[in-house]
Amino acid sequence: MGSTMDKTKGMGNEAMGNVKQGVGKATGSERLQAEGKVQELKGEAQQAKGEIKESVKKAGNL
Repeated sequence: MGSTMDKTKGMGNEAMGNVKQGVGKATGSERLQAEGKVQELKGEAQQAKGEIKESVKKAGNL
């Protein structure tokens, strides 16, 4: 997967995680809140992976 795809998927996972957390808080579902937090962290990791790939690619073009 390319850096742009990693960052895009990461943003999507982070957004969905935030939505799940909000719904979990609104409904009192600790399970949904926890799932949302995990998904948010996964999204942040995917975005970081994309940033690293992009940096490596740029460093290789120097």
